[in-house]
Amino acid sequence: MSTRDTFYITTPIYYVNDVPHIGHAYTTVAADVLSRYWRLRGRDVFFLTGLDEHGQKVQQAAAKAGIEPQAHCDRLAPQFTNLWDRLNISHNAFIRTSDKPHQSVVQRYLQQLFDKQLIYKADYTGWYCTYDERFWTEKDVVGGLCPDCKRPIEQLSEHNYFFKMGQYQERLIEHIRQHQDFIRPDSRRNEVLGFLQTQKLGDLSISRPKSRLSWGIELPFDKDYVTYVWFDALVNYISALEYLPQGQPAGLRYWPADVHLVGKDILTTHAVYWSTMLMALEQPLPKTIFAHGWWTVDGEKMSKSRGNVVDPNRMVDQFGTDAFRYFLLREVPFGQDGDFSHSALVTTVNAKLANGIGNLLSRTLTMIERSCAGVIPERGPAVLPELEHRIEELAKQLPGRTESGFDALLFRDVLLTIEELNGLCDEYIDKSAPWKLAKQPEAQPQLHTVLNTSARALRLLALLLYPFMPNAAAQMIQQLGLSLDLSRPLAADAGHWNAPLAGSTIQKGASLFPRIESKPQGAKSVSETPASPQPTAAAPAASPSPAPATTAAPAPATTQPAQITIDDFMKVQLKAAKVLAAERVPKSEKLLKLQVSLGTEQRQIVAGIGKKYEPEALVGKTIVIVANLKPAKLMGIESQGMVLAAGDSEVRGLATFVEDVEPGTKVK
Repeated sequence: MSTRDTFYITTPIYYVNDVPHIGHAYTTVAADVLSRYWRLRGRDVFFLTGLDEHGQKVQQAAAKAGIEPQAHCDRLAPQFTNLWDRLNISHNAFIRTSDKPHQSVVQRYLQQLFDKQLIYKADYTGWYCTYDERFWTEKDVVGGLCPDCKRPIEQLSEHNYFFKMGQYQERLIEHIRQHQDFIRPDSRRNEVLGFLQTQKLGDLSISRPKSRLSWGIELPFDKDYVTYVWFDALVNYISALEYLPQGQPAGLRYWPADVHLVGKDILTTHAVYWSTMLMALEQPLPKTIFAHGWWTVDGEKMSKSRGNVVDPNRMVDQFGTDAFRYFLLREVPFGQDGDFSHSALVTTVNAKLANGIGNLLSRTLTMIERSCAGVIPERGPAVLPELEHRIEELAKQLPGRTESGFDALLFRDVLLTIEELNGLCDEYIDKSAPWKLAKQPEAQPQLHTVLNTSARALRLLALLLYPFMPNAAAQMIQQLGLSLDLSRPLAADAGHWNAPLAGSTIQKGASLFPRIESKPQGAKSVSETPASPQPTAAAPAASPSPAPATTAAPAPATTQPAQITIDDFMKVQLKAAKVLAAERVPKSEKLLKLQVSLGTEQRQIVAGIGKKYEPEALVGKTIVIVANLKPAKLMGIESQGMVLAAGDSEVRGLATFVEDVEPGTKVK
């Protein structure tokens, strides 16, 4: 852990004219996760985000709307602040570059540089991109288009003021070489070094004439010019500390920033422009500038023309805030490009949250409720010593591994480690079979060990998941009956494996992560498709009926079964299916409702195996189903397929596999 008591993190200030999309959400959620983690660890965190509101595009958009630029910005700003509320973003301050105090700081710094003769006036002719609001040299331009946005550009000749950025080139190269973490990840660091070492760094135009652009911060030494939007915007990271920390006038104690989070498209402006500006102002440079990758959508670049821009508000509506946050930071290693797809999000929610964390919490609390009167029991004797030891050892390693992950911004690695503990606990419950122990009076001490171990793991999982999914983690803590306040720093021993737990009265609530029913490709969705009754393989399928089918009586032993041809048999599609979730059908002793995966699709099946199996015992098993049985309903519940099992009037056992078999594999 860092030796500093403070932790200062920023997002870019987003362009007010933009419509918030997945890229904005990605950066801001990542910053929020870091902020929440270090607050839990007791550091004094300052988390800054906000809006960039000056420039030619804003002026033009306001003119088109027939309103003043400030009114235009005031109208658009809530689309960001409202989204941050929906995404549960815990920022300490939200800066707008139209804030008067920010403008005063920018003017003060400009005057300082001018007085030090680091700003000078000169004639300039170059290719100008209105969209990006920047000049390009002749060698950068190809076919009259901007190298970045590929829009047409125009040649401009005008007087402007320039910052002597070029004189800091060697100093910046040396700083990057000496500070390994200054630009991250390494691939981005190498890009910036390559840029600086292969071409001469020019001076930076930091003004625009009011005759062309009036919506900006006026230069303190020349009222006919406004500040170039990038000089204005980058100063926000330090200006905000002077006037936004409420009740904390010494906001500059947070400086320099621990982490500037940016998208890779604005790395140069931060690593070069911002760094040289700070050097000129004799300010310390940030510890880390981290440039993450871009999101594509189903393999294509996001664009309004393609109509594939991912709206975070819609994702929250469909999947919930916590699930969306979890997906963003689990889907790809932070720093690399990622591809968004609706199906990938559904899979993550169902497999990792509904069938993972949510299912572990539900089955553990259900057994505590049924077997221990809702009170977490004391541990008894070991049940599966080797597996219990593995769970405890991983649990003890997790806080340290998590801190290392957060230090390196390896969010996905942190989540995979958390899922590793979740998986071990699922294996432990499957193998210890507490539902069987509950039926044996002499096995109650062993049952208590299983439930206590699972509850301990859930407590730790809640603490580790809090930065990613604050609402879900708080619900886990509440349902476990604990009194931890996750909005405040945790006691040093809060996450210890042996911290007191027994005796807490649980408060089992609603499902943490309801499963999302997805529509299989080429098939009707579960909500559109009727289900089939599920007799055992030894009994004939009943015709569709709202009531449970009665298993046919076995034929006398002397009766030969009707023979079928190979063609008849080939009509039956048998496939391997993995059980993702299982629950009893209300008012039925026999029927279980299963959610199964066939690899490329998921189905709901109702099976008459409830007398033989507890629902918890089936989760994770790979079974055999008839995949092309005509759908029907059983007790009003939709079902697709039939589970194969051995038995006549009673189920003796399920058809499963000796080796691991991928879901969806054909059985022949």
